Amino acid sequence: MIGVGSGTERLPRRVALIAGLLLAASAINYMDRQTLSNVAKRVTEEFALNNEQYGRLEEWFGYAFAAGSLLFGVLADRMSVRWLYPAALLAWSLVGFATGYARDYDDLLYCRTVLGFFEAAHWPCALKTTQLLISTKGRALGNGILQSGTSIGSILTPVVMWWIMIQQGQSWRIGFQLVGLVGIVWIFAWIAATRAEDFQVVPAIATGGAGNRDAATRDLIRRWAAVLVVVVVINTVWQILRAWIPLILQKEHGYSETQSLWFTALWFGISDVGCLASGALAWWLAVKGWSVKWSRVATFAICCFLCLGLVAIPWLTAGPVLLAVLLVAGAGALGLFPIYYSFTQDISRHHQGLVTGVASCVAWVASARFQKLFGRLADQTESYSNGLAAAGAVTLLALMAWAILWPDDRGEETHAAGGTVD
Repeated sequence: MIGVGSGTERLPRRVALIAGLLLAASAINYMDRQTLSNVAKRVTEEFALNNEQYGRLEEWFGYAFAAGSLLFGVLADRMSVRWLYPAALLAWSLVGFATGYARDYDDLLYCRTVLGFFEAAHWPCALKTTQLLISTKGRALGNGILQSGTSIGSILTPVVMWWIMIQQGQSWRIGFQLVGLVGIVWIFAWIAATRAEDFQVVPAIATGGAGNRDAATRDLIRRWAAVLVVVVVINTVWQILRAWIPLILQKEHGYSETQSLWFTALWFGISDVGCLASGALAWWLAVKGWSVKWSRVATFAICCFLCLGLVAIPWLTAGPVLLAVLLVAGAGALGLFPIYYSFTQDISRHHQGLVTGVASCVAWVASARFQKLFGRLADQTESYSNGLAAAGAVTLLALMAWAILWPDDRGEETHAAGGTVD
């Protein structure tokens, strides 16, 4: 239950409404992003693209997302998120709409690059909001709800594209234009639901002398090292699965476009279950007396175990086992994110936007490069299997980073600036 600790009756409902809007923003963000992967086969055929060229679209989306993460991360700490958030959402919605008019590969590459830049504003703004409204113990659950919006958007996108392209016999371009219009309603709802005071930061209480400062500095270095390792790993794994599953099913395993679209919707639905379950489990363990760190690490370990099924992909052919492995891995891969977000929110009260921006920049530069390399490997081997197996195995590196590098709890605050969830 999401609420704040001010003792009034009105605020819990308002905070819950804001959380719902954050979920909706995540859904819109991913609808704009996922439209391309859901029509990838048609687009690659119309523009005569190979796998490496398709990977380059994702690569430049990632580079732009990295640059946007830095800029909007700084802005989220300096400007009111109440106004920055809807401005960015309007910008990425307009770019998504314009993608439907792409005449060639260069136009498509340009639109995807600009889309990535403005979409990057979502996470600094959203995580700044949840940090201010939700307590330390409850952030994994709150962030699970936030992250689950990505799956909702991704479930809706293949359904919409199936209806447009298969049922209505329309061009893939209509989908981009329709999805691009969705964000306008959200903007009005956000402005109506939020208040300026929702985004005020309460100053932290200063602690101790030089000894405490030295310990805090060491802890900060360890936390940053863990965050950077983890975000590179989990973002790369998730972005590869998100972008390539439709092509993998159709090109390597012979599934039809309709089958691929419906499986993609199911895949994101199961991923959403994993995301929500991850946040809920971490919260439940913390309530039962586990430390904040180890409640999160234990949950993260379970999600990594689910991802390890991808290691078996090279030995699987089309059929129920293959599909089950992809579904389970999707649940694990998205379940990693609420835990990651919760750890990053413990780094800095006043600079959450910058923390998110820097981490996202590093993650997207790395994952952008891996997108192109994944496509090149697929062209060279005429298979996507080896790349998927490597993606599943590497999640263990992220688990080790949390367990070894992140310091044990030292009396972290149980309440955020002005809020609590319990």
